[in-house]
Amino acid sequence: MRDTALAAAIRRLETAVGAVEGAATRILAARRTGADHESEIALLSDDRARMAEELDALNARASRLETVNRDVARRLDTAMETIRDVLSEQPHA
Repeated sequence: MRDTALAAAIRRLETAVGAVEGAATRILAARRTGADHESEIALLSDDRARMAEELDALNARASRLETVNRDVARRLDTAMETIRDVLSEQPHA
């Protein structure tokens, strides 16, 4: 009877140890997955910051181009007016 009780106790102990090992494995896997998610979030945050900087730079460039475009249009208007004035002062042949 002692052997049977001892064998049953050993089986229960082995089952409990197996359950603890399984839980430890799941916890370690969850921590690794959490670390992977944290790394991915950090990379996404870096990408977002980089893209925000690029967007700011592109917006600034677009603003400068718009200003230059207005200046060029004004100069072209002035040049066309000057040409019209010069042509209107020429006697017609």
